[in-house]
Amino acid sequence: MTDAQRAQHPLDLVPDAILAGRAADGDTAAFEALARRHGPLMRASARRLTGSWADADDVVQESLVQAWKQLENLRDPSTVRSWLLRILGSRGVDYLRKRRNHAPLETSEPQAPRLSPQDPEPAALNGSGVEALKAALAALPEEQRRCWVLKEFNDQSYEEIAETLNISPASVRGRLARARVTLARRMEEWR
Repeated sequence: MTDAQRAQHPLDLVPDAILAGRAADGDTAAFEALARRHGPLMRASARRLTGSWADADDVVQESLVQAWKQLENLRDPSTVRSWLLRILGSRGVDYLRKRRNHAPLETSEPQAPRLSPQDPEPAALNGSGVEALKAALAALPEEQRRCWVLKEFNDQSYEEIAETLNISPASVRGRLARARVTLARRMEEWR
């Protein structure tokens, strides 16, 4: 959707706090505007967590349904983005728990690196670095990968991750530390 198309929706220009307040009062158009605004970030985050676009779409849909049902629990309407990402993290973890025998990330939908016709070398190197990071993330134990994705991609605090995963903040710190050490070792050539 282009900026011109996005501007066609008058509610897309309204701040999150006002939209969240109106949505909590039952305004479906306000909630749709929030979903349009934050949906792409939610989908990308869910993709990183689940390893598949199809699974990501399911998790985003479940998250938005849950958010709609729990809008009255949103304490500060100006924090709707982080609130949606916390719900997404919880739904994503639940989804992965249900799907214990999931495919590893490296077998998920392949994406060819985008090469610039002017100078393909930097684009190829960047693409291979992304592939190396995907492989390194896929090799992490599931609980470390979940913590890392929630912290690095969703920008959640240790406390928010602990709440999402139902573990202590100390466990989150330990898992993140181990994940960072492992990723640093595996990504050594890309520094």
